[in-house]
Amino acid sequence: MTVEHHAVVVGGGIAGLAAAASLLQEGWAVTVLERASAFTEVGAGLAITPNGMSALAALGADAAARTAGHRVRMTGTTDEHGSWLLRVPPAGPSGSGQEIHGIHRQDLHGVLLAAAHGAVLVTGTRVVSVTPGAANGARARVDCVSAKGAVSYDADLVIGADGLRSTVRSLVAPATAPRFSGKSSWRGIVADSALVTEDVTIMWGPGTEFGAIRVGAAQVYWYGYTSSEEGHRWPDEKAAALHHFRTWADPVLPLIDRTPGDQVIRHDVYDLAPDLRTYVVGRVVLIGDAAHAMVPTMGQGANSSLEDGACIGLLIGRPVNGGVALQAALSTFDALRRPRTQKIARQSRSAGRVGAGLDSRISIAVRNTLMRVVPAGSAMKAGASVLAWRAPA
Repeated sequence: MTVEHHAVVVGGGIAGLAAAASLLQEGWAVTVLERASAFTEVGAGLAITPNGMSALAALGADAAARTAGHRVRMTGTTDEHGSWLLRVPPAGPSGSGQEIHGIHRQDLHGVLLAAAHGAVLVTGTRVVSVTPGAANGARARVDCVSAKGAVSYDADLVIGADGLRSTVRSLVAPATAPRFSGKSSWRGIVADSALVTEDVTIMWGPGTEFGAIRVGAAQVYWYGYTSSEEGHRWPDEKAAALHHFRTWADPVLPLIDRTPGDQVIRHDVYDLAPDLRTYVVGRVVLIGDAAHAMVPTMGQGANSSLEDGACIGLLIGRPVNGGVALQAALSTFDALRRPRTQKIARQSRSAGRVGAGLDSRISIAVRNTLMRVVPAGSAMKAGASVLAWRAPA
């Protein structure tokens, strides 16, 4: 007789829904607990890179993501005046190696929510305690409160996918916590802007990075990542962004100007410190921002979360169904996912230091000179291994 395994996923965002979908594919029963009153995603846009698309393919959701998003081409990096620092060579005949899709976060969330059909979705539920159990012994337990009162869930596996300020992480690994990066990011969506086509160009200026990407036939997402004091807020964020970028080349100011003022958002940027020594405690697994929140300079926050989610089913759910001990499966997951994601987080910090992290004229001039003389292929090698990831068979 086949024994049905039950998992509880804490957090209904990108990582959590990806994990739920992957476990459902392996025949597990899944309950997803969301603190908010509805399953939705807050934010603007993102880019799905080849590694993220491979994870979506493992979930059977890649076609839906391509339909919901917009295929784009990475062209390189300029300075704030529009002068090229690095030009990305065109893709090969198939173009698959550089396949990137811009997508609105809410649209990606909708794709994943559909992929997680069959999970029990519970909203308005706050986790108050987690008993990790033992991989080779007692089951885990999650205690929650909601408008209906206290409720508890026993589970063979608990996935902590509850984001940067993860309650699950704070309960099972409290030594690691969010660390302010010294940066904040303006973000906005522009309706049907002809200023941005399928070409994606990153711009670097003093202490600042700006980028824009088409996320649909009628939508463009832009961001402005810059130095900031933690917690600082401007009375008018749109006016502050227009002032900050007043000397930058097109399409920066027009994009900001065409964004409705109440839709220009800004948030402080954090990563985690110190790195977690393990993503696994008992029967609890941490994934996504709960495990390895990173600065956005490589665009891998959501993509690495998609990888994590797919691997929950492929590296844990499937082997356990096949008779592998849970402890062994959890060890394999940690051995494969933790080094990779923490390396990406380090690379993201390093990329930030040579990009938006520079603000002195001398250091910027040296960087710009070096970037213009270094072959594009050599400069891209550091990120190639990140994008080349494919979901385990």
